[in-house]
Amino acid sequence: MKEEISKVLSMMQEGKIDSDKASELIDALKEKQTAQTSQAVQVLGKPDYSKKLSSASGGYLDKTLKIRVTSQENDNVIINLPIKLVKAVLRAGHNIASNIPQAAKYVKDIDIDLLIDAIENELDGQIIDVRSGEEDTVTVVIE
Repeated sequence: MKEEISKVLSMMQEGKIDSDKASELIDALKEKQTAQTSQAVQVLGKPDYSKKLSSASGGYLDKTLKIRVTSQENDNVIINLPIKLVKAVLRAGHNIASNIPQAAKYVKDIDIDLLIDAIENELDGQIIDVRSGEEDTVTVVIE
């Protein structure tokens, strides 16, 4: 959508359209994007959900948060979470955990807004790389 808006602004600068027409076109582009996103949300549970959502949301939300834990004792963990899921569940999970007395002390210092901002600003690549002296590793990557 950013490219389309840039084209509209270029057309206005070149004098091909006036500012009113440019504003009208940009509003139409935004409405189209909102309609596509709403349509993608409505298809939850249908077999072609991922195809429709990926076309509406763009590249970054199609990436995966990958968590890898490898230990010398072969206690290995592999977790793959779609960024869409991470973003959708992050705030809800934090709110739920904050209201459970046994869990509240563990989540009280987590800055959910900072995490959401990082996702919205398309944080990418390796986020965490921990290596212990015993050759245990923890890696968190967004790919």
